This record gives sequence, C-alpha cells and structure tokens, in this order.
Amino acid sequence: MIKTQEYISSNKERFLDELLDLLRIPSVSADSNHNGDMIKAAEHLMTDMLKIGLDHVTKFETPGHPIVYAAKMVDPALPTILVYGHYDVQPPDPLDLWDSPPFEPVIKKTDIHPEGAIFARGSCDDKGQAFMHVKAVEAMIAQGELPCNVKFLLEGEEEVGSDNLGDFCESHKELLSCDVVLISDTSIIANDVPSITVGLRGLSYMEVEVTGPNRDLHSGVYGGGVANPINNLCNMISNMKDEKGHITIPGFYDDVVDVSVSDRNEMNKAPFNLDDYKKDLQLADVQGEEGYTTLERTSIRPTLDVNGMWGGYIGEGAKTVLPSKAFAKISMRLVPNQSSEKITKLFTDYFNEVAPDAIKVKVTPHHGGEPAVTPTDTPEYKAAHLAMKEAFGKDPIPVRGGGSIPIVALFEDVLSVKTVLMGFGLDSDDIHSPNEHYGIFNFYKGIETIPHFYKNYAALKAHA
Repeated sequence: MIKTQEYISSNKERFLDELLDLLRIPSVSADSNHNGDMIKAAEHLMTDMLKIGLDHVTKFETPGHPIVYAAKMVDPALPTILVYGHYDVQPPDPLDLWDSPPFEPVIKKTDIHPEGAIFARGSCDDKGQAFMHVKAVEAMIAQGELPCNVKFLLEGEEEVGSDNLGDFCESHKELLSCDVVLISDTSIIANDVPSITVGLRGLSYMEVEVTGPNRDLHSGVYGGGVANPINNLCNMISNMKDEKGHITIPGFYDDVVDVSVSDRNEMNKAPFNLDDYKKDLQLADVQGEEGYTTLERTSIRPTLDVNGMWGGYIGEGAKTVLPSKAFAKISMRLVPNQSSEKITKLFTDYFNEVAPDAIKVKVTPHHGGEPAVTPTDTPEYKAAHLAMKEAFGKDPIPVRGGGSIPIVALFEDVLSVKTVLMGFGLDSDDIHSPNEHYGIFNFYKGIETIPHFYKNYAALKAHA
C-alpha cells in the first residue's frame, strides 16, 4: 500500500476542496424544500464516483430520496466490502447559533483541532466520513492496489429513519451481497486514543400531541378552570422518570440485559475525565440513572429524552393565552435485547393511560431502529484493529457507542453479514448541533487508515 499512501499524501488538498464542494449542497432530508438539493448531492457523488473509476454507478429512485450505488469488482474470488454512508444531513436550525453559515464551510483552528476543523452541517455526520471512503478507494484504484471488491451504498434518508432502505435491501440482495459492511459514522475517543465502536443503542422516536379546550383561551377568563395542555404535558413527561433516573413506563426494562461487573470495569478504563466533561459542556454537575457512571449511562443504559417541546405563545413580548394544544418530540435510546416496536407500544399505552380525563392525547411514532453489538473475534474486527494500529501507532480500544445506526441490525438481518464501525469523528464535533465540525486531521487520517483495512481484511480472509 506504499503507492496508495503516496497518492493520498500528494492529493490531500484536492480531497479537501472536493469535500467542501459537497458540503455546500444543503441536502436536508427532513425538509421538502430541499428535495432538489437531495438530488443534486446524489448526482454530485455519482459524478465523482464515475471519475475515480467505479463501475455500475447508479441512482435508484425510492418513494423518498434516491440511493446511490457503485462498485468495483476486482475478482469474484476476493472478498467484497460494502461501504455504507449517507449524504443527507440534519436541519441546521437554530441558524442564529451558528458562527458561520452552515452550508458555507469554513476552516478554523480550535483547541481540540489545532490543525483546523471544517465547520459545516454534514462535515462529520456523515458527508465527511463517507467521502473518506470514496477518496481511499480512488487512491487504491489509481495505484492498482485495490485488494478486495468494493460496493458503495449511499442513501439520503438516514437522518429521517431510512424508511425506504429496508425494502431496497430486500429487493436488491444479490446486488448488495458482500462479506462485510464497513461504516464510518461513529467516533474515536480522541485523536491520540483510537477506538472502534462495537455496540450501538437502538431508537424509538415519538411525537405526542395534547389537546385541552377547542381553541386558545384568555388565561385570565379561563385560567384555573380548564386544563392547560402545556402544564399537563410537562407533568406527564416529568412523571416518566423517578427520583433515581429510572424510566417508569411499565415493562420498559423487562428485556434489558445487565452488563457484567467485569465488562463494566473494562468499559470504565477508557480515558475519561469527568471534570473536563463538565467544563466542556459548562455544567455544574452531571445527571442520570443512579448507580451508573457517565460512560455507562451514555452507552449501555436505555434513556428517555425530550428533543423538542412547543405550544402556546412563544413570540416577543407577552400574550396571556391558555393554549389549546401542546406538543413534544421524545426519543428513547435502547440497549441490546430491547425491541423498538415493543418499546413504542409500551410508551403509547402508558402515555394514554396516565393522561387526565380533561385532555385528549395523540401519539405518533416516527421511526425506530434496533440496538446492535458486534463481536471482536472475527476477521472483520481484527482487520479494523490492525488498520487503526498501523495508522495511529497504538492499539484501538473497543467501545460501545450511545448513538443509533438502525441499518446495522438491518444489514445483519437482510444480508446476513456483520458490520465494522470504524469512525473517525469526535464526540465534541457537535453533530446535530450548531457549529458542527470535523477535524482535518480526522478526515485525512480516515483516508489513510481505510486502505489498511482492505489490505488486512483480504489477508485474513485468504488465511481463514
């Protein structure tokens, strides 16, 4: 892979410029006003894939946003790697909290990224990380050092639940057949502490609507006499956790598998400084489920969080209104053995059960995904471990991530293959938040590491 690494070193500036062009496309899948931008982003990637020598570059239409597929089949006897990524991004709101426009990428130095970071929506999640794979494969193809077959599956609906990906995978099993799925949509512990994600939490995402009177009312005339939907909604949500941080929905913990004390001890050996954690977030203290550390609360325990809440008057000045309706978006992160379908039903039943007679409630499930754990004794994981060690000069730490990538369980179910989660972002990169960014070091390090994975995986499979 010497020639491949030399090619990467001599083309870094161009790779960065090409990523910045991709980041300028506001491919927000949740906003129909950006449907044209979704197509533009997909076609932008297709143009690049054709240029670097990938074959069968195709845009598959779906009932939602298109899926981009490409491949390079070197030899049917060689193992095949399916690279998954997504070109859609989260909405940039609230815009007033961005230091620079979210779709006008700028490079700035930070304490964590002294060599500079790319500030733009999608820079880390997931355009920057998915684009690393395109550039790494470009380098291997250009130098004749691609040791495996490779397929790309880049979708445009990950941020809205991947509603059409399951059907696509089911109907294109042969097209997507592979030996392993490789994804970079996760993080490392630090730029000098490499890690590989070996577990992800699942997700159940709900929207609730609470209705009181049939119209907004004068709070002086009617206040104290009729139900206030916002007050009731706040009470209902607050009662979903007890004083120890346990979720009170009946049956919520029935399928949770307790992690052993020895595994918990190993997990807490990962570099983590609680004082630095609080300082970075400007917190006086942390909060969470009693009996667990912060690392455990954010990885091996399920959660329930309000992601947004609204109702009544929120404009400038005062308006003494008693609102007719109140709304909230609520997400629950799930751990292995929990089912998103079951948790969704438990939440819905409980929310209806605890609602006072004075209000009406409506629960709308949005999307969900299943938790996943990947083994560390397979050729796939060993290839990733060796690749990270070669690139960083030290052994990576296996960690469980707190986020959700529902397609990991989907790929295992439909394609019967395991997934390697080899991400290069940092938890401090503000994904889903204003001022999302991605370190230039991380972008380049990812491109440099990926060819090592291909080399190691081909060798391990040849001797398996």
